[in-house]
Amino acid sequence: MNFIDLFAGAGGLSEGFVQAGFTPIAHVEMDKAACFTLKTRAVYHELKRTNRFHIYESYLKGDITRDDLYRSVPESILNTVINSKIGGYSNRSVFKAVDNLVGQEEVDLIIGGPPCQAYSPLGRAAMGDRVKDDERNFLYKEYAKFLMRYNPRFFVFENVPGLKSAGGGKIYKDIKKLYKSIGYELDDRLLNAWDFGVVQQRERLIIIGWREDIEFEYPEFTKVQNNHTVNDIFEDLPQLKPGEGSRYTSYLKEPASTYLLDSGIRNGLGYVTHHVTRPHNERDRKIYGMAIDLASKGIRIKNDMIPTEDRTQKNIEDFLDRFKVVCSKPHTMIAHIAKDGHHFIHPDRDSLRSISVREAARIQSFPDNYFFEGVKEHQNRSASFKQIGNAVPPLMSYKIANTLRDII
Repeated sequence: MNFIDLFAGAGGLSEGFVQAGFTPIAHVEMDKAACFTLKTRAVYHELKRTNRFHIYESYLKGDITRDDLYRSVPESILNTVINSKIGGYSNRSVFKAVDNLVGQEEVDLIIGGPPCQAYSPLGRAAMGDRVKDDERNFLYKEYAKFLMRYNPRFFVFENVPGLKSAGGGKIYKDIKKLYKSIGYELDDRLLNAWDFGVVQQRERLIIIGWREDIEFEYPEFTKVQNNHTVNDIFEDLPQLKPGEGSRYTSYLKEPASTYLLDSGIRNGLGYVTHHVTRPHNERDRKIYGMAIDLASKGIRIKNDMIPTEDRTQKNIEDFLDRFKVVCSKPHTMIAHIAKDGHHFIHPDRDSLRSISVREAARIQSFPDNYFFEGVKEHQNRSASFKQIGNAVPPLMSYKIANTLRDII
C-alpha cells in the first residue's frame, strides 16, 4: 500500500505510515531544510532495507558528508522528495513530478495537513484582521486538487482543533461540502497523542476521508494506559549545561527504560544525535530557577511573579505564561521553540536550561536515529526545533496507520 504526503514537514506523519508498512510515493514540502530531513530519512530506510545501515551510521558520526550519504542510494530515492510550495503555478510542476513517480499505480492514500497558523486560536490572534485574507485558510482547496487528480481510496488530513471553529465554523463546513462534491465522505475525531502512548498532551483533529464507492466507518482507536513521565524519556540522556552538546554522544546509562524500547525511540544505536542545547544569559537562567522551584510545588510561573528587575517582558497582562517547565506530562510542543526555549525549560534545577533538540524530538516520539537537517550540512539547531515543533508524533501516526492498514 502506498501514499502521497502533502505539506510533509519533517516527516513525522509519514514515518508512522512507513513503520506500519506503507510505501511513500512522494513527499511535497516547501521548507528546504525539512526536505533535506525527508531525503536523509528516505536514505535511512533504503540503506536499512538493503542491509547497508553502516553507511548511515558513518553519516550520523560525521565520518562522511551528506553528499556522500545521498550518493549511496539511487537518485530515484531522493526524487521522491519534492521541494515546492503547493498552490497556484507551483502545482503544475508538482503534479508533473508526482505523475512521474506514480506512473500507472493506484494511489491508496494521501496524507498530510496544511500549515495550521490560520486555524489555531494563537495564530488567529497574532494575525488579527489579516487572518481572513491569509492564503493558508484555503489550502484545503489545494489538497482537494490532489484528491481529484490521484483519486486515492482514502485520505488522512491532520490539523489543529481550531480548524472546526475557524471562521465561525464556516471553513470546516466548506471543506466537507467541497470534498463531498469531488466524491469523498469524511469524518473526524479530536485525538490526543497522550492516548497513543506519546508522553505529551497534544490534541489534534484527525480527519479521515474515503471514496464514496467504499464502505467505511471512522475507526475507534484503542486508548493505551499511559502512566509515563518526562523522566522516562530523559533519564538516559547525558546532563548538559546551556550551549553544550555535540553531533552525537553516548547514552548516559544502559539499559534504556521499558518505555524508550517499547515506543521505538531507542532503536539499537549505542549513541544519540542532536543532544545539543542553546546558550542562555544569566538573567534567563535566574528566571528558569524560579520557574523550576514553583513547578515543584505545582505552580506555573506567571510574568507578573518575576521581579521587575529580572523581567524581560514589560507586559504583565498578556501572555503571562511565557516561561514553562516541562513537567511530568509535557505540554504541547510548538514551533515557537525555534525562537527561544522559555516555553520548554528542563526540569533539572542544576542545569537551568531549555531542552535540547533531542529532548524535544523525544517528547514528539521521534526515534533516536531520526536526523534533522538544516539547509547547510552542518547541524542547524533552530531549523531542527522548528521541524520538530510542527511535526505529528510518529508514534501516534504509527498507531493510526496500523489501524487503517488492518481495515484496508
